[in-house]
Amino acid sequence: MASKKVTDAADYSMEEKIVALYELQKVDSQIDGINKLKGELPLEVQDLEDEVAGLETRIANITREVEELTTETKRRKEEIESAKAMIARYTEQQNNVRNNREFDSLSKEIEYQSLEIELCEKRIKEYGVEVKNKKKAIEDAQAVLADRQIDLQNKKQELETIDKETAADAAKLTAESEKLQTKIDERLLSAYKRIRANVRNGLAVVTVKRDACGGCYNRIPPQRQLDIRQSKKIIVCEYCGRILVSDELDGNGEQ
Repeated sequence: MASKKVTDAADYSMEEKIVALYELQKVDSQIDGINKLKGELPLEVQDLEDEVAGLETRIANITREVEELTTETKRRKEEIESAKAMIARYTEQQNNVRNNREFDSLSKEIEYQSLEIELCEKRIKEYGVEVKNKKKAIEDAQAVLADRQIDLQNKKQELETIDKETAADAAKLTAESEKLQTKIDERLLSAYKRIRANVRNGLAVVTVKRDACGGCYNRIPPQRQLDIRQSKKIIVCEYCGRILVSDELDGNGEQ
C-alpha cells in the first residue's frame, strides 16, 4: 500500500501536491469539526470504562480475600475441635498413669492444646473483624460501581447518538482524505501529520492573508510570498512551522 502511494504521488507536479495538501487540510479540518462535537466524550467513556474495570477487579479481589478468610476460619474451628478431642483423650489417659512423670507430661500436652484453642479463637475473632470490614468495602465499591455504570451507559449513548448523526459525513470525508493523501508523497504527508499534531487547532497548511501567515499572523516578506504563489516548492512559516500556500487557492480568501 505504501509503495502504491509513493508511485501515485510521483505522477503529480509539486503544484498539484500543494493544492492536494491544502484540500486535504480543509477536509481534515471538517473531520476535526465532527470530532469536536464529541468533545471530551471519548476520553470520558474511556476513563469510566477503566474505573468500572478497576472497581470490578477490586470487588473480585476483596471477595476472594473474604472467601480465604472464611476458609481459614473453618480450618481454625476444625483445629479447635481436634484440640478439644485431644484434651479429652489426654485427660482420660491421666486417670491411668503409672507415675507423676507421665501425669505431668499429659498435663503439658493438655496445656499446649488449651493454648492452641485460645490462639485459634483469637484468630477467628480477628478474621471476623476483617471479614466484616471487607464486606463493608465490597458494599461501598458496589455502590460506586453502580453509579459509574449508569454514568458510562449515559455517556456511551450520547457518544453513539453523535456517531450515528455524523457517520455518513465522517465516512465521506475520510474517503476524500484518503484519496487526497494518494497525491502526496510519504515524506510530505508525514510532515503534514506531524505539524497537525503539534499545533493547537490542527491547521498544518494555511494561506497567506494580508501579507501574514494565516496560522500565527506574523508578516511574510514579499519575495517569500512570490515564491509561495509560484508553488514550485514547499515553504513553511519561519515562526510557527506551518506550510504556507497562496490565498489564490481559497476562493473567498478565508480558510
